[in-house]
Parts: sequence; structure tokens; C-alpha cells
Amino acid sequence: MTLERPIAPDPYELLPTVPAFTLASDDVQNGEPMDAAYAHDSVGGDNVSPELHWSDFPADTKGFAVTCFDPDAPTGSGFWHWALVNLPAGVTRLPRGASGDDLAGGFTVRNDYGSDGYGGAAPPPGDRPHRYVFAVHALDVATLDVTPDASPAYVGFNLTFHTLARAVIRPTYQLKE
Repeated sequence: MTLERPIAPDPYELLPTVPAFTLASDDVQNGEPMDAAYAHDSVGGDNVSPELHWSDFPADTKGFAVTCFDPDAPTGSGFWHWALVNLPAGVTRLPRGASGDDLAGGFTVRNDYGSDGYGGAAPPPGDRPHRYVFAVHALDVATLDVTPDASPAYVGFNLTFHTLARAVIRPTYQLKE
């Protein structure tokens, strides 16, 4: 059963405009369906984050944050799948399944599943394709003043005031009934 509701706005269309830079992936493509590997294990996926790499960000970038948000989740507030903060400016790639040692000093805050790290796609069965907005934020600070127990929304609030530029890729995912 498809849930009848309007399409949510892209979250970054609602924030102050910042310059863009290049984000690409060997695993997911803008506007294309993601493989089940990047879906949550509760729906039969492997629950691994896709590989991401970026370039052409501002020269005065001091650090990065990476987020993944589903604006199409039927919650009234979307669904945060990933919020990774305090990546050093020299990190320009995350491997597939990035976690722990792959984060080069950065850390994740709990996602909306209530767990640490990446939480894969899991839209309601039969719902329309959901957009998964992977964003890399180039920051004017080396570290955000947040702790691992911060909510992703609080991270997003802090990102608004420290983002020099942003790169985004929006793959989709849908579970058939």
C-alpha cells in the first residue's frame, strides 16, 4: 500500500544556500535505486554504508561531516540514517562499510534507529521510492562542538552555522509489497 502524502522538500533547499563541490560514489548514483547491501538488516539488507569520495571543496576547509537523511520517511520529521562528524580536512574518501578505524578521528552520533553508525534504508513496504540524501559538508572548523550522544538534528543545527560548501548525492530505495 502506497502511503498518500505530499513529497517532502529536499532538506537542503530549506537552509541557507552554500556553494557545491563534487561528491561521487562507486556504490550509489544520484537518482538511481540503491542495492540492498545499503538497506537495513531488518529488511534483508547488509546495512553497510556506500563508498563515498569528494573533491573540489573550498581550500579553507578545516574539516568534514557526512550525513544521510530520508526526507520521505512517514514521520513528520524525516529519518536520520547517518551523522558522521569531525573528519579531518585530509579525509576525502570513506570506504564501503566505513566505521571505527575508517573514521580517522571522526565519530558518529546515534542515528534514528537509536544505534551508532550507519543505519541502512528501510522504507515501509509498498511505499513510493524514498530519497536518501547523502551529504558531505565542508566546514570552517576542524571539529563541531558536539559529543557522540548528540542527536543528528542537533548536529544538523550546528552544521548550518559552519558549512562552507556542501556536496550531495541522492540515490533511492523502495521495498516492494
